[in-house]
Amino acid sequence: MFRPGLCHLNGVLASVCLALGVGYAPASLAQTTFEVAPPIVVLDRDRLFQETAYGRSILADLERRANDLAQENRTIELELSNEEQALTERRPSLSVDEFRALADAFDEKVQAFREEQDAKARAVQQLSETSQQDFIEQVIPILADVLRERGALVVMDRRDVFLSADSIDITNEAIARIDATLGDGVSPVQE
Repeated sequence: MFRPGLCHLNGVLASVCLALGVGYAPASLAQTTFEVAPPIVVLDRDRLFQETAYGRSILADLERRANDLAQENRTIELELSNEEQALTERRPSLSVDEFRALADAFDEKVQAFREEQDAKARAVQQLSETSQQDFIEQVIPILADVLRERGALVVMDRRDVFLSADSIDITNEAIARIDATLGDGVSPVQE
C-alpha cells in the first residue's frame, strides 16, 4: 500500500535533484554545494533594494520627501488651528450670518488643504513604486550577467522558494556587482 508522506517527499526531491544532476541529502540541503551549475538561482529583492548604494539613495530621497510633506502638514495644521482659534475668539462680536459665512469659508479652506495634502501623499507613494520599478530595470542587465556567469537559467525571488541551498543565493554577489556598476544611482529620483 502506498502512503504519501516524508519518505515519498524525500523520494520525489531525490528524483528531481537526480534529474537536475545535483546531489540530495534531506538533512543538510541548506549546506549542499553543487558540482554542476544549478539551473535556478534565488535572489532576495528586498535586500537588493535596501542594501545596494543605489537602492539606499532612492530610499533616502523618498524618506526626505515624506518627511518634508509631514513637516508641511504640521505647519498647515498649526496655521489652521490658530485661524480656528481666532475665529472662535471673534464669534461673540459677529452676527450669526457673519460667523456662519466665515466658518463656511474656513471649512472650505480646510477641505482644500486636506485634498491638496492627500494628493501630495499619493504622489510620494506613486514615486516610491515608480522608483522601485526603475531600480529593477537598471539592475536587470547586471543580474543577467550574474545569471549567465553562474550558468543558471532562472532567477527566483527568495520569498517564492520554500527551501533552497545557500549556494544558489546570488543576493550578496548581486549587491556587490550593482554597487560596483551603478554606485549610488544613475540619476536622482524624478518627480
